[in-house]
Amino acid sequence: MTNNSLILTDLHRHLDGSVRPQTVLELAQQFNVALPAYDMPTLRPYLQVIDRCPSVEALLAKLDYQVAVLGDLDAVRRVAYENAVDVAANGVDYGELRFSPAYMAGPHKLPMQGVVEAVIDGVQAGARDNDIMINLIGILCRGDGQQACHSELDAILSQRDHFVACDLAGDEEGFPGDLFVEHFKRVRNADLGVTIHAGEPGPTSSIWQALNELGATRLGHATRAPEDPKLLDFIRDNNIGIESCPTSNVHANTVADYNVHPLKQFLGHGIIASLNTDDPGVSANSIPFEYQMAKEGIGLSDAQLIQVQKNGLQMAFISNCDRKALQAKKQ
Repeated sequence: MTNNSLILTDLHRHLDGSVRPQTVLELAQQFNVALPAYDMPTLRPYLQVIDRCPSVEALLAKLDYQVAVLGDLDAVRRVAYENAVDVAANGVDYGELRFSPAYMAGPHKLPMQGVVEAVIDGVQAGARDNDIMINLIGILCRGDGQQACHSELDAILSQRDHFVACDLAGDEEGFPGDLFVEHFKRVRNADLGVTIHAGEPGPTSSIWQALNELGATRLGHATRAPEDPKLLDFIRDNNIGIESCPTSNVHANTVADYNVHPLKQFLGHGIIASLNTDDPGVSANSIPFEYQMAKEGIGLSDAQLIQVQKNGLQMAFISNCDRKALQAKKQ
């Protein structure tokens, strides 16, 4: 379903939500971490979505197993390396992997800065070994509170040159974006891009806040944006990119099914939207699968699929020089 002559991207993919199930099992045994089962057929339903989840929170609970097994920094490096390998195996030419240092460090009380360094090391090695360009996005976890997010941002900015952007993820309604205005001033002052999880499942006011107060130039999901026609116009007129993750949205029950996913509406409105995987470790999906479902489930035309693929490169947090270098690889 993808066009081989165009750059293929995956811009919204959580590194800490893309741990291989077999790696979860092996690391759990290595670090004596309790799991619901120790054979893959029985364990898989705990790790991955078999049927849709009742809520975003229920889907996110499955991610907890993926970080619970990160017993040391070598384990962090391993999952980072495997992430890069798996992105390349999807046929992706350019990827952006995002992760929360605090979330990955938490279960075994690892040093956050050490987690950041281990992720950088693993991803760089995996990208080099597989001849793929991958950049990193740091996530701040809303639910940890303001002070904890400043500490998390400190760890990210300690390796600022290895990041292209920062994100805010978690409970939109319990921890609204206006709590994190100062954090994203720091992000913008560090000359990093801003992408914000907003409007899934939070209200349209959460999206407006992300754009007007946090400085987002890209939005994660934004599935509720169509509720506000003025918001759609603003997103279009200001070239805001939407990172659509249809399978994840269906699995999290924030969209009833593929055939009512707003991606088609976004494109029809002239909005720059791309296709992404979100959490392949939970959704057991891939970029080729997302393009297949965009055609068969959402009903995108071949021309719209090509536009989505072009949008990915346009939205990427890279320089025009890097865009040209990527495009040259296809010629």
